[in-house]
Amino acid sequence: MDPFYEQAIHNLPKLAAIRQFIHRYPELSWQEYRTTRFIRRLLTRLGLTLLPWPHPTGVLAELRGRHPGPVAALRADIDALPIQERNSVGYISRRQGMMHACGHDAHTACLLGAACLLTGRAEELTGSVRFIFQPAEETGGGAMSVVKSGVLAGVNAIFGLHNQPEPPVGSIGIKDGALMAANIPFYLNITGVEGHGAMPHKARDPILAAADIIQALQAVVSRFTDPAEPLVLSIGKIHGGTARNVIPPCVEMEGTIRLTNTQIVNDLLKTIKRVVHCTALAMGTKAEINFLQGFPPVVNPPELADFCRRSLGGIFGEGKILASHPTMATEDFSQYQQQVPGIFLWLGSGNRDHGIIHPWHHAQFNIDEKMLAYGAAALARLAYDHNASV
Repeated sequence: MDPFYEQAIHNLPKLAAIRQFIHRYPELSWQEYRTTRFIRRLLTRLGLTLLPWPHPTGVLAELRGRHPGPVAALRADIDALPIQERNSVGYISRRQGMMHACGHDAHTACLLGAACLLTGRAEELTGSVRFIFQPAEETGGGAMSVVKSGVLAGVNAIFGLHNQPEPPVGSIGIKDGALMAANIPFYLNITGVEGHGAMPHKARDPILAAADIIQALQAVVSRFTDPAEPLVLSIGKIHGGTARNVIPPCVEMEGTIRLTNTQIVNDLLKTIKRVVHCTALAMGTKAEINFLQGFPPVVNPPELADFCRRSLGGIFGEGKILASHPTMATEDFSQYQQQVPGIFLWLGSGNRDHGIIHPWHHAQFNIDEKMLAYGAAALARLAYDHNASV
């Protein structure tokens, strides 16, 4: 048995207690003050060096080994979601309308567990390990702010993981290449001419134009892009009108584009603009669409994926290292990968026998806490082996 995993199993009751404490007191993005104080207190007890951190929430710490060498970074996200929890557990959220429904409490416990494991082997450690407890993953600005503050200076590689409810606990997913999609949010405003609902011929209906535009945008996906290219375009918000018998002057919509091949972005956005403009014009309306800066895709370097398979074999064993499938969800871990080599892994957290089956962002989301030992051991092993091999 891998010695990191053996020790993590011994530490599992403490890891579960850490996770449950964080779960009881969830905090939204950029508001993770209590969580930050809790993390700092535990890292200080371990004797880690707390490094300067430019944000009011989040923590950066470093463990320096006995021997000089490279720097590996390990990252966990710490924020929660605005969801009312519906689980029946003793550690249910005590904050109204807030919940760790994506498992960031577990990620934080795993990283604290890895810090504990590596501290116990600091005399053997080559180089340094940097621990990044990142705020505001859910709102999308956390990783970019962290990167801009310079915390990756001198880092040779970064490792991160995320729970996965579908694979059973005790497994890990490793994939070469694109793992998660890029995200391009957009706002769309359609302007028409208001009028009476009984006399639409005297108005120019932006709601009807919006309906046509929504349909036309799906044609962009199915008729203007290679069907072999993963692409999803979704409208998630529509607002227009104030009364049932009044044609409104405008309609506002918000949506998102998800794709893995960023080389098609320029042509794709030009096509979307053209389709939106011409569809609105055909209905006697005008449309303006604005694209916002989103995340790049999470793309795992093949050499790091191979390294992880070799390094983690002693923890997960035969048949438990799975070939992950890409997802059109996004993760701001990709911002780190824009700066240094990095890899993102799926850590199995589900257990059908115990009813742990609900997806991320569900009011009954939960994890099998045996995942915490696997996650702590995996992060510690990856940092340890990386620094020994560079």
